[in-house]
Amino acid sequence: MVISRPVLYSKSAEYAIQAMIYLTENKLDSPTMIHKIASSYGIPSQFLSKIMQSLVKHRLIHATRGRTGGVTLAKSPEKIYLNDIVVCIDGPILENPQCVIGLNLCSDEVPCPLHDQWKPIKEKMRQMLENESLKHLADRVIAKREKMNRKSK
Repeated sequence: MVISRPVLYSKSAEYAIQAMIYLTENKLDSPTMIHKIASSYGIPSQFLSKIMQSLVKHRLIHATRGRTGGVTLAKSPEKIYLNDIVVCIDGPILENPQCVIGLNLCSDEVPCPLHDQWKPIKEKMRQMLENESLKHLADRVIAKREKMNRKSK
């Protein structure tokens, strides 16, 4: 039986990472409205609101209610890692072993045809998520945008 799961992380986790990058890039003193983040990335606002609730619950962001409310990072982006965001949204990665070809049973004991090649790649991706800070990623996103802007001129 084949089941469909994301190989690295879900679309929800992708949206959460994008929102966190936005908050890091736009180091505002006041809270940012969720709909502003959503429109910046083309994410459905209601969907992003639900994602942001999880980020608040896991203390990655603060939410302020009211007319001047919104969200802010709960701690320095240097202290937030991609793994923190992904685990908040998708749950612990190790608890969700995924087969690269989508089979529902794939382990060292019962490997799929690509298991031995996929296992070290999956470990490398796990390490990348654990070691990549939000600050470092946001800095590289900013650099990429600047480079793209220079090329388009």
